Amino acid sequence: MLDNVVEINGLPLPEQREEIRRKRRHGMGYLGLGSVLAMLGLRYGSPEAVVFTEKVTMQMAVAGWEEALALSDEKGPAPIMTEEFTVTSEMLAQRPEMEQDGFKAGDKVPGRVLHARYSRYMQRLASMTPDLVRQIEERGARFTHHSSIAPTGTIALSVGNNVSNGIEPSFAHRYFRNVIKEGKKTKERSEVVSFELLAYRHLVNANASPDAEREEDRLPPAFVASEDVTPEQHVAMQAAAQKWVDSSISKTVNVPTDIPFERFKDLYLYAHEMGLKGCTTFRFNPAAFQGVLVKEKDLKETVYV
Repeated sequence: MLDNVVEINGLPLPEQREEIRRKRRHGMGYLGLGSVLAMLGLRYGSPEAVVFTEKVTMQMAVAGWEEALALSDEKGPAPIMTEEFTVTSEMLAQRPEMEQDGFKAGDKVPGRVLHARYSRYMQRLASMTPDLVRQIEERGARFTHHSSIAPTGTIALSVGNNVSNGIEPSFAHRYFRNVIKEGKKTKERSEVVSFELLAYRHLVNANASPDAEREEDRLPPAFVASEDVTPEQHVAMQAAAQKWVDSSISKTVNVPTDIPFERFKDLYLYAHEMGLKGCTTFRFNPAAFQGVLVKEKDLKETVYV
């Protein structure tokens, strides 16, 4: 389906249409990771959760590139795969292995060879599935990029019955949405319960709640919310997926309101060291926050009409 979307992209500018036609890139991803981890008893951000995330994302990558080869055989490779590129001194400096393979400045190299043999991402894929990458080098893939993990907020809430969105943990297992209803002058409070809490109440304890007074009604340790995960754990989870995602990942790193600047700076340096393509942080400011998703304690001063 994603490959067919390229044909009906509806992009406004001819340059944009040519770009997507030439590379045929798209962004397969997933949602519900945080919910799955909770139901498996794995705490989001733990070493076990990091390993699980990398395995799942790697399997998605391998399946995607197997499909890239199958679609290439059926419909032909992306046009850029059959183009020839001139080797430059800059390319040789950035990829010393090209010179080791006998390339020199001025030589011609097919796009499919550049993509499969000299992309750092494809080199990583080749360490797991060498035969697949060798075939991609010989025949060319249907697309240049396969994966991207989107926010999926609305999809997770509506279609997914409030599973966690994208790669994130659940925002909270019980919270409220400030929504505008027809005929209302102000927003209306609407309670939302996470998918994993709904499942836990159905299968284990109907009275379970994150703010339960009785100990037997409290949630297991794996049922964490976004604010329970340290900034470094958030980065580690994104890094585990980024190894096998060749485009970007939408991920929010929650940081404490009183985070020192040095730790904040070091967090971005750590994200860079871990190979992240981007890093977004969220610092809650109780004096100015007016979000759609709110905890019950944040609603004490809210008036509904």
